[in-house]
Amino acid sequence: MLTLYGSKNSGSAVVEAALARAGLAYTVLDAARWNPGPAYDELLRVNPLGQIPTLLLDDGTVLTESAAILIHLGLTATPGLLLPAEASARALAIRGLVYIAANCYAAISVIDYPERWCEPCDDATKAQIVAGTRARLHHHWGLFADAFERGFNADSPGALELLATVVSRWSGARSHLQAQRPAFHAQLLRVEQHPDVAQVFQRHWS
Repeated sequence: MLTLYGSKNSGSAVVEAALARAGLAYTVLDAARWNPGPAYDELLRVNPLGQIPTLLLDDGTVLTESAAILIHLGLTATPGLLLPAEASARALAIRGLVYIAANCYAAISVIDYPERWCEPCDDATKAQIVAGTRARLHHHWGLFADAFERGFNADSPGALELLATVVSRWSGARSHLQAQRPAFHAQLLRVEQHPDVAQVFQRHWS
């Protein structure tokens, strides 16, 4: 039994969806820092950064960082399910996972907590940081759609499709993609309709 430290409306949804796709048994502990309690205290013991998602394997190994968790699950689940079995396609998927983590997920952290990136930080400065970072985030998503749309498998979503579908829900990325990359936006919606994904997303965003 795997233990996932997470929370509703958070990035833990992507790991839940991957676990569901892989047919792995897991339990979820609500361990967000905005909901302090015993589960969050336990999370801090295994991951002092207090990040969600954090995945505790049954042998006690701690996995953090969404892309790393998804790569691990892709390498250990049924071959070809979460990561492509063919080497060049798998390399592209791993590139995409790291791209989202480095460029899109990271930008969202700045948008959510601009005060972490300036000192002192008045409201006007925070607003400038947020506006500039959101514009950059949307630019990153456009580049992602151009680079990865052709290999995107919305009907049998793997790790890359799941991460893109979750992270694109935030900071206005979906509305930007709908306007600027409508075909790719339609694929994201198809991922959400997959039975394994839909049941997870319903718990998070119903």
